[in-house]
Amino acid sequence: MATMSVRELGFDEERLGRVARAIEADIAAERCHGAALVVARGGRIALDLVQGYAERGSGRRLDRDAVFATMSVGKQFTNALVLALVERGALRLHQPVADVLPGFGALGKGKVTLFQLLTHTSGITSAIPIVPPDVLISIEKMTAWASSQALEALPGERVNYSISVAHAVMAAMCLRVDGGRRSFATMLDDEIFRPLGMRDTSLGGRDDLLKRLCPVRAAYHEAGLFDPAALEGIGQLLSIPGCELPAGGYVTTARDLHRFAEMLRRGGELDGARVLSPATIDYCARNHTGELPNQLWNYTVGLRGWEPFPAYLGIGFFVRGEKVTPGPFGALNSARTFGGFGAGSTAFWVDPARDLTFAFLSTGLQEDSHHVERLSRLSDLVLAALVG
Repeated sequence: MATMSVRELGFDEERLGRVARAIEADIAAERCHGAALVVARGGRIALDLVQGYAERGSGRRLDRDAVFATMSVGKQFTNALVLALVERGALRLHQPVADVLPGFGALGKGKVTLFQLLTHTSGITSAIPIVPPDVLISIEKMTAWASSQALEALPGERVNYSISVAHAVMAAMCLRVDGGRRSFATMLDDEIFRPLGMRDTSLGGRDDLLKRLCPVRAAYHEAGLFDPAALEGIGQLLSIPGCELPAGGYVTTARDLHRFAEMLRRGGELDGARVLSPATIDYCARNHTGELPNQLWNYTVGLRGWEPFPAYLGIGFFVRGEKVTPGPFGALNSARTFGGFGAGSTAFWVDPARDLTFAFLSTGLQEDSHHVERLSRLSDLVLAALVG
């Protein structure tokens, strides 16, 4: 996609420079190790930054073609495939999961729907389960484990964000309706990545991409949502052959994440390849959880002194909503802004009112509450630079 001058795109050049300076300050203060950011308006790139280290400890600098672990940004790749199958009639939003996966209905889970999995209101296990790695990276084994568990809450009762389990179940649903003809990684390649030209994105660590993968390292040691060592362990899982972790076991580049965001901004199509319809994106990128808070963020009440705030979840996406809340969006983003973010390091958003996309990947993971504050700050710096 062609690059135009920032002035032609409506940005004040000096103000936009504040974004790079903010990232530089974070790297210098060792709040993170490095970052790549692509901001575009109307598909034209206004900002394409690569700063800092792929691995601070070894002094390895971040390259423009660096590959990053997506963390939970990968959920949106899974969700896009799920929604594409909904559009084809192979899956239905109101459909009980047990209609597709009969074994899942045990222990009171018979009424859990696909819609509830996508909006994190199913009541399914929230935390990453304490299971062997071979279970965690297997869709079949994780779904069998999920089927053997009772719910943590009644379906629809609360937003109980599922870090890894719900997306394994949704991937199993995709595999079932596909007739077992392909692996989930192959389905994603066939239906999402290759059509969109996301040539440096895969579920699991493809051999050619592992050579450029930034090590998953934490830049914090304090208490938080995740133990830093546990996050670093995710990077090790990616190198296991056949790893399929649909909630966050993807690798990608800033270019590819930008292309995914652009597909969504353009109503589901990019360069002639259509993944979703405008109607699907419009419906899914609305607040479908009302004022319910996201239970995952309860820890911030004591740790950071935050007040509970609405989850603002769409069907497969986070949305900006009306209130000023912590999250991946700035106070200046329009209410219909939507996107996703991942543990301490990644995010993207689409602001349809301003015709903007924002794709961010970083090394040196921050504690999650500090990460969402960083994203809010960078987002507001971008929007405050848009003057025309």
